[in-house]
Amino acid sequence: MGEIRVPRNMFLWSMAIVYMLAFSSLYVQLPGLHGNGGVSPVRPAEPPGLTGLPLLDLMLASPRTVLLDLARAWGADPPQALELVCLAGALLALGAATLAPLRGSLVFLALWCLYFSLSQVGRGLLSSPWDGLLLEAGFLAVLVAPLSLLGRQVSSGRHDPMTFWLTRWLLFRLTFGSGVAKLAGHSAPWWNLSAVSHMLESQASPTALAWWAAQLPSWVLRLGTVGVLVSQVLVPLLYFAPIRCLRITAFYVQLVHQLLSALTGNLTVLNLLTVALGFSLLDTEHTMSKKKRAAKTWGQTLVWVLTLLVELGVYVLIIYSATRLFQIDVDWEARTVSSKTAFTQQQFGDVLRTTMGSTVWIAVLSLTWEVVGALLSSLCVRGFFWKLWALVQWAVFAAATVAMFAVSVVPYTSMEPWSSSKVLPAVKRAHEWVKPYQLVSSYALDRQLAAGRGRPELVLEGSKDQHTWTEIHWMYKPGNVSAPPPLVAPYEARLDWQMWRAAQGQAQESPWFCGLVLGLLQGNKNVERLLQTDPSQYAFSEERPTYLRATLYQYQFTQQDPDGSGPKQWWRRDFVKDFCPIVYLGDPDLQAMLSLHGLDEESPPSGPSHSPLARLLALLRGHLETLPGPHVQWALLATVATICVLKCLLSRGPGGRACAAPPAEPKSKKAKTPAAPASKAPAGPPAAVAARAPTVERRPEVERSPRRRK
Repeated sequence: MGEIRVPRNMFLWSMAIVYMLAFSSLYVQLPGLHGNGGVSPVRPAEPPGLTGLPLLDLMLASPRTVLLDLARAWGADPPQALELVCLAGALLALGAATLAPLRGSLVFLALWCLYFSLSQVGRGLLSSPWDGLLLEAGFLAVLVAPLSLLGRQVSSGRHDPMTFWLTRWLLFRLTFGSGVAKLAGHSAPWWNLSAVSHMLESQASPTALAWWAAQLPSWVLRLGTVGVLVSQVLVPLLYFAPIRCLRITAFYVQLVHQLLSALTGNLTVLNLLTVALGFSLLDTEHTMSKKKRAAKTWGQTLVWVLTLLVELGVYVLIIYSATRLFQIDVDWEARTVSSKTAFTQQQFGDVLRTTMGSTVWIAVLSLTWEVVGALLSSLCVRGFFWKLWALVQWAVFAAATVAMFAVSVVPYTSMEPWSSSKVLPAVKRAHEWVKPYQLVSSYALDRQLAAGRGRPELVLEGSKDQHTWTEIHWMYKPGNVSAPPPLVAPYEARLDWQMWRAAQGQAQESPWFCGLVLGLLQGNKNVERLLQTDPSQYAFSEERPTYLRATLYQYQFTQQDPDGSGPKQWWRRDFVKDFCPIVYLGDPDLQAMLSLHGLDEESPPSGPSHSPLARLLALLRGHLETLPGPHVQWALLATVATICVLKCLLSRGPGGRACAAPPAEPKSKKAKTPAAPASKAPAGPPAAVAARAPTVERRPEVERSPRRRK
């Protein structure tokens, strides 16, 4: 237990931070997304065939119905119910981030249920990859966190290494699965090693640093692509290495990868979740301050030397494999490095078939080691009752761990047909049963990239007379070619991300787009705040547009000036096609699309104004609706940092040292020996006095010993 205590606490603290960011980010955007007149308003409709079911069965069948019914019981309308859930989740996560006793399994279970309910209500707008990853990692946090009742820890903690292992397996599926999918998807940019240069400008929300990174020489960006593939295909194989230094090295490789990704791509939640899962590769000895170690025997020294040689051999093997697989060659005269893929898709498929099955069996052996180790640790508990209690917990958590691992094999092997066919039918049926709850998912991040340069981007324009068109600029998404790409993190702009996805398809494939157009034509302020929180930056803040149209452009980063100065224009764009024709209120085509997606219904009336809960929610919304989302989240992070600093300062004494608990009073009724007066201090040089000081200080402990009292 002590070996993973600190990394486990780091994982749980990170999950609390991620939950806080996710709930607060969604709360800021809720009125425009799911409010009355939003792009995807919530309807209090009850699914057919669920009437009369018990509460537990109804919660499992339709958490959306239970959530909206509870909201009506408290006097709130459906949008306010979602706000209440977001506020409850954000406050609960804030408490878990600042107070260690709240980082228990019951708290994380409540957080998971709240976020799962939100994901069921907003299926279309809460379908990003990090939503599924947060639900799976959040459920693992329920198994990893200690169980506490009435302020006392009930679980023994002997099973912690076993359940914490699941986070390492999830990290492996996330990184290795994403790396393999890049090559298995036959995407040309990944095979010709131009993917990084494409990703810098084609990702959902690039930053200004992405523009500067795109100015690097092409051979550097090609090496960056090699680095991404190596960090996601070769390095994850070290996650289950028996040598701890190899696992620690793999953690820092992923940490650097996630840091670079966050600085250039605003993928905060996804990056934070990956780093949180990476804590499973560490141990307490590495995370704590190093202490002076005792001298090693010749046998220990020999083992240390052999281990070091094995580590160096593994590093050399990885570097050699990367050099051969991607034909990395250094041209010292030109000061460049050339690289290209040296294997075919057929060869990669053959290796993948063998590797997929091998990694599953390696994971089985690693899990077996943890299960047996947890069993032996439970058997070592003293006392018959406590040993029996530890064994019961081991049996329950071992069954849960094995079950989670088994069902996760199904999505993991789905990318390779031969390996998927070897999965037992019973395991596949179990996966189908838990699939609606998103306990396990498959991950293939950045699997497909467009072969051409640039990114497709939608531009909305409004007009009063169909002759003069004014472009509508967004806060976070690329649009204005002269505006630098902003640093949005840790905020998640949901509608901006959906616009990025819609630009890669058709308007008919995005039902919420009709709701966006309708909201802007009606002058809905909540929808307008999704685009601009500052009314002076919105072109139609004074008078709503009469006509709207959407145009598809191809955006590309501009090139740096020869003098090395900053860019005057960050983007250049070329017209592609009309994405959405001119529409207006009462337009038959618009009405047909709204009717098709069920958006032509009248919004339900708001909750009663006399309800205390509704009034409180409206008051809080009035204070926060004009603030940008990133400001709200940075305020929450500053609150967590301030509370943590104050706790650290209050836990230290006047001299800056941690306050130690006072020694227990001796049970003997014999009075303590009074301290010698200062005038009778022992004579002699200071060194001699210091040498005798420890003996004097230890004397009370000797007097308190049982033998001394006798």
